Amino acid sequence: MKEKGYILMSPREVDRLGVLEKVISKQLTQAEAAKMLKLSRRQVIRICKRYRSAGAEGLISKHRGRTANNKLSDKTKETALSLIKKHYHDFGPTFAHEKLTELHGLKMSVESLRQLMVTDGIWKRKKRKNSPVHQMRVRRSQYGELVQIDGSPHAWFEDRGPRCTLLVFVDDATGKIMQLYFEPEESSAGYMEAIRRYLPQHGRPLALYSDRHGIFRVNIKDAKSGAGETQFSRALRELGIELINANSPQAKGRVERMNSTLQDRLVKEMRIKGVSDIESANKFVPEFIESYNKKFAVEPASPIDAHQLTIPDNKNLDLILCQRHIRIISKNLQVRYSNKVYQIKTTGMGYTMRNAKAQVNDNKGVVTLVYKNKSLPYEIFDPNQRPTPVVDSKELNKHLDSKRKYKPSADHPWNRTAILVPRPQPLSRSMR
Repeated sequence: MKEKGYILMSPREVDRLGVLEKVISKQLTQAEAAKMLKLSRRQVIRICKRYRSAGAEGLISKHRGRTANNKLSDKTKETALSLIKKHYHDFGPTFAHEKLTELHGLKMSVESLRQLMVTDGIWKRKKRKNSPVHQMRVRRSQYGELVQIDGSPHAWFEDRGPRCTLLVFVDDATGKIMQLYFEPEESSAGYMEAIRRYLPQHGRPLALYSDRHGIFRVNIKDAKSGAGETQFSRALRELGIELINANSPQAKGRVERMNSTLQDRLVKEMRIKGVSDIESANKFVPEFIESYNKKFAVEPASPIDAHQLTIPDNKNLDLILCQRHIRIISKNLQVRYSNKVYQIKTTGMGYTMRNAKAQVNDNKGVVTLVYKNKSLPYEIFDPNQRPTPVVDSKELNKHLDSKRKYKPSADHPWNRTAILVPRPQPLSRSMR
């Protein structure tokens, strides 16, 4: 390209010019020039031929100043922008590109869409944070060797439903989402239900990696009551799953980053599907997990699956994944728990159970009493509920009479004027 008697060349073309002049003057061989320019020898031969015939202008790219063959048409740009403004106004470029490709069949690169959204003002480039540097931890080698867990409270349904918490299970070796479970709030019962769903699908992982929340560890120093472990850690111990507590949020960064990703992708996926409550969300998440893992999961370093396939049956699992408490059986064979009295029913006298310790298993309101590894039948009495008072017949009539206010009509005999009739005289003896 000439301009005011000069030839405009790029730095790479200038470098080629210097090397080719040495090739023409026999100072370099074509093979040496190809090595210096990082080209093939045949390409150097073609460039030398153009240089001999056209001079320095022959080294200028023929595509300069021309419209690229793969340039997006104005119609494609307008269609993409209109769809984004209508349906995906708060989507990031990568996620918006996936939806435009899957649902609308629009073909363009992610970078082209990003530049288009930036130019139109829909998307703003994120500023880099001056975050501290943390040393990377090598992934575990086996699938199921370590699963990171965390709870993420968020407005998952936006303004269509209440705030709730999503319990997230992520495999450390592959980055797969192993389990997603919505609960009103983060609790031991919610994690136990998530584990109950996890075990039949994958088996028992070797270890779970969590933060230092009170659900996972006892944070009170020198606690005088309790067994030194929480309900959830006790359940994992009985299942044979190791629980590891992280010392910092960065240590379990994989699940922390997953929470951020889900708060973006899952929220918008549920918006598209019209999911607005916890029950519907728990039915939708298996579809989302399958789609996400196909796109983003990686292969583990080892092909061995570390999950243990042997899991307790449902009956024993209910006795493990529950709230467990110890109560003293009274002399009347009664157990008090949660403001209720549980009267144990037995055919014998039950002397051995008096003042003994019973195990109370509470599985979401379903209570099981266990004594010497056997379930005990019982009846429930609520001490706060007063019995219905017994009313005798006199009190009942008095009560009914006080409510019965009968007013006779005007022509009723009770309201008629009384007529005085003289009393008849007794007959004398002569008249008898």
